[in-house]
Amino acid sequence: MKRSIKVSLAGTTAVLLSVAATTLAVDAGAATPTDGVAAAAARPMENLGRGVVAVRSSNTSVLVSWRLLGLDPDGIGFNVYRSTASGQEVKINSAVLTGGTNFTDSTADLTRSNSYRVRPVINGAEQPPSGAFTLTANHAVEPAVRVPLRAGGPVKFVWVGDLDGDGEYDFVLDRQTSPQTLEAYRRDGQLLWSVDMGPNSTNQNNIEGGSSTIDVGHNDGVTVYDFDSDGRAEVAVRIANGVRFGNGTTFTHGDNNRQFIAILDGMTGAPRATAPVPTDYLADGPMYARFGVGHLDGSRPSLVAFMKNRRGNGAFNLMMGAWQFTGRSLTQQWKWLRGNQNTPDGHNTRVIDVNGDGTDEVAEIGFVLNGDGTLRYSLGPAGVVHGDRFHIAKMDPDRPGLQGYGVQQNNPSGLREYYYDATNGSMIWRHSASGTADVGRGMAGDIDPRFPGMEVWSFSGLYNAPANRLTEPNTSLRPWPQLGLWWDGDITMELLNDGKFEKWDPNNPKPTNSLARLLTTSRYGAVDASQNVQPTFYGDILGDWREEAVYTNASHNQLIIFTTDHPTSTRLYTLAHNPAYRNAMTLKGYMQSHHVDYFLGAGMTRPPRPNITYSGR
Repeated sequence: MKRSIKVSLAGTTAVLLSVAATTLAVDAGAATPTDGVAAAAARPMENLGRGVVAVRSSNTSVLVSWRLLGLDPDGIGFNVYRSTASGQEVKINSAVLTGGTNFTDSTADLTRSNSYRVRPVINGAEQPPSGAFTLTANHAVEPAVRVPLRAGGPVKFVWVGDLDGDGEYDFVLDRQTSPQTLEAYRRDGQLLWSVDMGPNSTNQNNIEGGSSTIDVGHNDGVTVYDFDSDGRAEVAVRIANGVRFGNGTTFTHGDNNRQFIAILDGMTGAPRATAPVPTDYLADGPMYARFGVGHLDGSRPSLVAFMKNRRGNGAFNLMMGAWQFTGRSLTQQWKWLRGNQNTPDGHNTRVIDVNGDGTDEVAEIGFVLNGDGTLRYSLGPAGVVHGDRFHIAKMDPDRPGLQGYGVQQNNPSGLREYYYDATNGSMIWRHSASGTADVGRGMAGDIDPRFPGMEVWSFSGLYNAPANRLTEPNTSLRPWPQLGLWWDGDITMELLNDGKFEKWDPNNPKPTNSLARLLTTSRYGAVDASQNVQPTFYGDILGDWREEAVYTNASHNQLIIFTTDHPTSTRLYTLAHNPAYRNAMTLKGYMQSHHVDYFLGAGMTRPPRPNITYSGR
């Protein structure tokens, strides 16, 4: 018998019942396609460890948190062990933990160091232990993990990947110096390598910069992923003449404008393969790039590139392409040239399976490409033009497939924001006004449990997306539309706005910048990075399914990773094992919220087990 398990709400605390997947409407073995097409084979994803993390949540307590993995068996439980001052490990929970994958330790001697591990329990038998996380003696009361960095210039972006194959995330970051550099660190702060981006990275104009310049404007030209599925992540970077790799060799090419893509070894920074960037638009100079990752054939990861340069008349060339790395060679799968097509782009790209067949598509704010690089649909004929922000997610739990929401910049028709079917691009609703406006921000997330599905908002009011209905009649009362964040343990979304973790209370609505504040990052020494309002990275990289936000300190010699100090009984598999979410973690642009491919919010059903396998390690 199949049935759906609903989330019960008690105030603002959500409890997701843990029941055998065989009793749910979705079979445990695979996700269900959203438009009836056959599902593809399971895709390889990272063989992650438990990501154990511990933070001092009060003067007397420690919150310990760990991952539920995407393929963990139903009914898995956990025991938590503590070792004080390197002494014998002792179990600190009285009964096997089968709820949320976190535990509050109120018995530790916090004047001494304490190391924590978890042991999974399956059918009553303990399994091998996780790796350990050590909380130092007399540690500060703070929801943060601090990773030392060597001294250097400002950091705009951080990427994560398992560089050393131990199942936990390491870090790659930029230095916005002249010339620029890339640096790779183990998760404990051990420097692995650096890459000098060379003399062609000194021109850092955000529209027409150098051929090896990275991380300016809405461009990055870097991403991190296990491209050959061998259990260790590589680094993809767009390069040109004069780049010095982590092993000391220098890339040499006679034409400074010619660009290439390099796949670097995650442990050494040495080049493992290179491939040329197509030269279709070379006459107009080097191309900036945005990089991301998707499984365009459903089974192997691909590097996806958005590449752009400007013609003499001020218009832009746009080329998109995909490459696969076999472990030895980097091969171009396809390229797509916009030419004169009515296909509007924006400032961030999403790689996501829009039709539920197990293969990913490449989405821009105004068009979507199929996994083979052919145009799936364009929103241009529906009146969409350039805009800064868009989202694709399961916004309506009662409507098949995924939905999209975007905002517009100076649309001559007066279009401000729109909501559409992400599978085929058909418009569901649109909001217009007289004149034109640059709607610079737009957000989507479930922040009002009184209405089914997600809310969407820019500057014209807070709407429930499925109903196209204002959830707050006073349109001046709404959050700032910056980033969403799962943090406090309920399953409605919190908000991250310019270093402030905020909570929208629909029963006590407040104007922007007056919302209830859960945390202020500057109080812990963190500084904003991208666009002077963003973290360097955010995503689910430690502990349970809640998200981390990564900043640096003002001296740029420390990563400050904010990780939740709120316990929760909600049990969800790590968001990093959700294919849509993991793709989003590889993308930058104007940094935007990541979304899973199921509805995550009030009234949700238990998500299906992801259709994945683990890469070897």
